[in-house]
Amino acid sequence: MRAVIQRVSQASCTVEGQITGEIQNGFMILLGIEETDNTDDLQWLSQKIVNMRIFGDENGLMNKSLADVNGNILLISQFTLYAQTKKGNRPSFIRAAKPPIAIPLYEEMIVMLESLLGKKIATGIFGADMKVALVNDGPVTIVMDTKDKENF
Repeated sequence: MRAVIQRVSQASCTVEGQITGEIQNGFMILLGIEETDNTDDLQWLSQKIVNMRIFGDENGLMNKSLADVNGNILLISQFTLYAQTKKGNRPSFIRAAKPPIAIPLYEEMIVMLESLLGKKIATGIFGADMKVALVNDGPVTIVMDTKDKENF
């Protein structure tokens, strides 16, 4: 799994003119799922996301987590995070998981993040043509890939 995590002061997702999810203060996360991803990847990534300390403390240092600031999450499925661009000018998305694999993992990620955060999260609609708007706070953008796990 690959995630682009942006610390935001606000973010929203709109599909066909209707807002499907919006947040204030938190993370807007683009999530890409690969064919070989599994529940272990999902658990590791969701734990890292919820516990990541990239919010400012009283000294202006990045020491607070999403839970510490009562932050929110907007989760957007994003198969294009697995674009292969080495050959030619048209990206290949062959590594991105097909819907029968990706949808259950995306839905499980929603449940897991809600459980860890202790509240509902906002989402887009899997596979839809989404319009995502955000105000990146900082800017702070972190890219994570479960294939690059570090042992702590």
